[in-house]
Amino acid sequence: MGTLPTWYLSTSDPRVRLQKTPVEAIEAKPEWSLTVREEQVFQKWIGTGTSFTEAAALALSRLSPGKQEEALRLAFDPDGGHGYTLGRIHINSCDFSLGNWDYVDPGDAQLTSFSLQRDEELLFPLVRRAESILGSPIRLVASPWSPPDWMKTNASMLNGGQLIPTYSGVWAKYLVRYIQEATERGLSIWGLTVQNEPQAVQVWESCIYSGEEQRDFIRDHLGPALEKADLRHINLMVWDHNKDLLNEFCAPILEDPEAAKFVWGAAYHWYSGDDFGELDRFHKSHPSKSLLFSEGCMEGGVKLGSWQPARRYIHDIIGDLENWTRGWIDWNVALDETGGPNHVGNLCDAPLILDGTTDTIHVQSSYHALGHIARFLPEGSVRIGYVLTEECPVEWTVFRQPSGAIVAVGYNPTESPQRLRFSVREATTTCTLPPDSISTFIWES
Repeated sequence: MGTLPTWYLSTSDPRVRLQKTPVEAIEAKPEWSLTVREEQVFQKWIGTGTSFTEAAALALSRLSPGKQEEALRLAFDPDGGHGYTLGRIHINSCDFSLGNWDYVDPGDAQLTSFSLQRDEELLFPLVRRAESILGSPIRLVASPWSPPDWMKTNASMLNGGQLIPTYSGVWAKYLVRYIQEATERGLSIWGLTVQNEPQAVQVWESCIYSGEEQRDFIRDHLGPALEKADLRHINLMVWDHNKDLLNEFCAPILEDPEAAKFVWGAAYHWYSGDDFGELDRFHKSHPSKSLLFSEGCMEGGVKLGSWQPARRYIHDIIGDLENWTRGWIDWNVALDETGGPNHVGNLCDAPLILDGTTDTIHVQSSYHALGHIARFLPEGSVRIGYVLTEECPVEWTVFRQPSGAIVAVGYNPTESPQRLRFSVREATTTCTLPPDSISTFIWES
């Protein structure tokens, strides 16, 4: 039978979450089989992460010091927690800020008043505390929700509007200035998205671009500004919106060699639905460019104790990873008991809900779903192939860690137990997956 794998299991039973579970060597006939094909190698993994927002920082600050430490360790401790190595951070305000703000005085096209002091109040200290627990820098993807209102056609950071073309060069310099000053303050800015959700007119901070407009901005302004500032190492990402329109939006950018040369890849969100085929289509059309999941959350406020977030998270993560995604960043690392604060009332759920009135941390099921990836797929892991019995209802993704260990993550969405035979190297194991469950199996090298 070979060496039995280590099995971590989560089910709808709140007592079974990331639980190390014995694998019994049984000979019962399996319904399905999964055979790993190590010779088939796909994308290299960058890491799993979360997002730093002013709202998350305020929610954390309302806990007692001991509870703050506990919450941070759940997210960033590489031993007892998830050890997130990627992060997303907002440039200027977003809906999960405490208000609407930017970094310069109105009309200051010379950027002489540029200051990140607002970020030093709550946001940057949260990043530094997380890094102190992780024990290494967190690679941050910075994203703007809107330029300052005086650069916009609607004279507001809210409700859509567009960048006034005459301010394109100023806005590019603004983004470069952010990267430079955040770096000087000790943050590790690894990536930059051009615009959060460029096709959505939101009541919160938003700014509309077409693919052609983003192409021109990158080619003529942002790319050259990054190059002039010796920031070509920053991984520039286009789109940063839902999967359904990924290819339609990116085509004019990536088909223009002068714009495409500045672009590392595309970031995307999940709010349009699965659309996994759009990811595969992107990879086939642009195999030299990368894909990064940059935002997803459960909308509509907090649903304490619900298992549904775990289902949505793990289904999406597996589908994304099976379709060339190289990193996965969750939205708010934590929120308060209302699902905020949010300055326009767009309340959501988060893996950690922090109730400052009772000094309580509620660990949501989405946290455990993320753990099945974050805890077992270190940076440098590589997705590998497998052969699965046709019509098997269990969803899978399989990776090889840098150590050589094989990791298989599976989601059984059915209401019935599913018995599978695993064939990994010289090991053959049969195991029964409980109904409505998430599993991570590890075969050590």
